[in-house]
Amino acid sequence: MRWVLFTILYSLVAFYGFQAVKTVTKQKWLYFLYAAISIGAFFNFIYWFLQPATGHVLSGNRAYAFGVLLAVISLMLILVFFLLLEDGTRFVTKAISISRKKSSHLPSRRKFISQMALAVAALPFSSLLYGMYKGRYNYQVLTYEIEFDDLPEAFDNYQITQISDIHSGSLDNIEKINYVVDLINKQQSDAVFFTGDLVNNLADELEDWKHVFKNLKAKDGIFSVLGNHDYGDYVNWDSTKAKAENLTRLKAIQKEMGWELLLNEHRWIERAQEKIAIVGVENWGTGGFVKHGDADKASKGINPKDFKILLSHDPSYWQEKIKSDKQNYQLTLSGHTHGMQFGIEIPGWVKWSPVQYRYKNWAGIYQEMNRFINVNRGFGYLAYPGRVGIWPEITVIKLRRKKPDVA
Repeated sequence: MRWVLFTILYSLVAFYGFQAVKTVTKQKWLYFLYAAISIGAFFNFIYWFLQPATGHVLSGNRAYAFGVLLAVISLMLILVFFLLLEDGTRFVTKAISISRKKSSHLPSRRKFISQMALAVAALPFSSLLYGMYKGRYNYQVLTYEIEFDDLPEAFDNYQITQISDIHSGSLDNIEKINYVVDLINKQQSDAVFFTGDLVNNLADELEDWKHVFKNLKAKDGIFSVLGNHDYGDYVNWDSTKAKAENLTRLKAIQKEMGWELLLNEHRWIERAQEKIAIVGVENWGTGGFVKHGDADKASKGINPKDFKILLSHDPSYWQEKIKSDKQNYQLTLSGHTHGMQFGIEIPGWVKWSPVQYRYKNWAGIYQEMNRFINVNRGFGYLAYPGRVGIWPEITVIKLRRKKPDVA
């Protein structure tokens, strides 16, 4: 029934949007082109969606079919929006004419309105296609300096790199991934932190990529935590044993790659007899996401005065607990939101994405109660196989010890 309703609704939107094309041109080949794109995108999506797949997360050909359909629907919806506005005006004009006993003819659609509709609709359509073709691998290195009153002196100028949300089941370009791993290494950070979602569904997705991510290097190590996708919750397992074995395999692969996975635990990094704690919690998220994270357990044995970097996949845990916790977590690193892979960012001017209505902390550095969180925009992509305006990110943060004010 859902497929029938979707087909009917899609057909109506496509047909109504076609009226804008008819108003603008009499060229029959453009009619056929519109029909071919609309019908082709629809049936391509249906075909791939009905193919057997592991897990509920869109990836591979299913994701590309969804991406193309999304671009086509965005075009048609904007055409429909303009047409509805104009048709509403036309019918009101007709009603007024009838009430005044004047002409009862319905005014014709104006060509320039349809031209405007097509011009506006072309923007999201072309942007979504570009996001699939180029945007998904348009990596950006974002650098920050953050000052702390209580940063140990030995760690002044300590540099960290954060990556998040690799989603290896979506990746498909080995040259691009080799490039970005090399780009991360070129930052020459003291430590690298990965904040969850290494896979979409299965640990097996890492098999083709583990030799690449094994090349990540940092003097003090690569530390990681689990994200909501890493637990295998989006797969219909034959047994709880199979699901547990999948998670065990994922943990083992991280060890093979030389990453240190922190499961509600911490590690110390020492320099010149001073130290900072790296605290890693499992996923904890609002809105139905799993809540395995336990910051209290992870920081057991740490003094509130010790300097801490906390890794938490979902930034909602920072709002819920971390920012006000008496343990005093000075810096939290998160991911999860992807910046919705869609938005507008012009540094110093505009920073917007629909995901900001779901997450208060969704991209970049935030400060509250003299504590900081960075939400990484993500390394990979999920469902829609692209990015528009919110590009994949490598975060480089330099920790600085705040200098005392000189009187």
